[in-house]
Amino acid sequence: MPLAPEMLIGSWTLVDVADPGAGRILRLADSEMYLIGSRCGTLGGSWRANDEGVFLADIWSASTAVVEGTPGCAKASQETPGWLRSVTAYQFDGAGLPVLLDGRGHAVARLIPGATPTPEPDKADSVLEPPVVTDEARRALAPAVALPATLIPADQRQPMGRWTPKSGHKAAYVEFTADGEWHGSDGCNEQSGRWVTAAGGTLLATARPATLAFCADSVPIDQWLTTARRAGLDGKALVLLNAHGNETGRLSPTN
Repeated sequence: MPLAPEMLIGSWTLVDVADPGAGRILRLADSEMYLIGSRCGTLGGSWRANDEGVFLADIWSASTAVVEGTPGCAKASQETPGWLRSVTAYQFDGAGLPVLLDGRGHAVARLIPGATPTPEPDKADSVLEPPVVTDEARRALAPAVALPATLIPADQRQPMGRWTPKSGHKAAYVEFTADGEWHGSDGCNEQSGRWVTAAGGTLLATARPATLAFCADSVPIDQWLTTARRAGLDGKALVLLNAHGNETGRLSPTN
């Protein structure tokens, strides 16, 4: 039965997380995510989810004041905590509350509604407000059409490795690694994020902020990935498709 990923939007108190410094509140709003009350203060990033129960989160920012004053937080501000990295799925319990799951289907965290973040240095006022479900969020979380029968669904192993676009800047590439990270370039800007695959060729990916240097024939690798909802193989080529089933990118293996 399809799930409603827009029901994940809210400010949630984290319960049953094994890491005591993981944070107290997880705020999910549109594509933005904040982990509040961690040992390094408020951590920011992005998240993705779909109606098939797939979930992906990526942390890539933190309060400058906390990072500069707390040992180890400079790294934490650019690294998704281990417990959150392990989350690849979600479901709703008997009371309709979200439960974040790892790849084996084990509960990693339970989300309790109604959390109220407290003010912190460098925290935007908008982070304190309860998030709402917008039309933009509904569009971003809408179900994706099935992968075309002409393509073989890409599983968790197949995207791994280095790929290059069929055309465009010769330095453009993307490399998927086994730890759920991807790194790449549009030809003149380094790009990165996280990725996850699931049954039926499902692919969800995040992208972190990057430099915006201009170069001719650049290839929007990050946009290809963040708009992709399915991935399939056409021979050796990796084909990325959006929620409507339109091809957004085509990549060739380099090995």
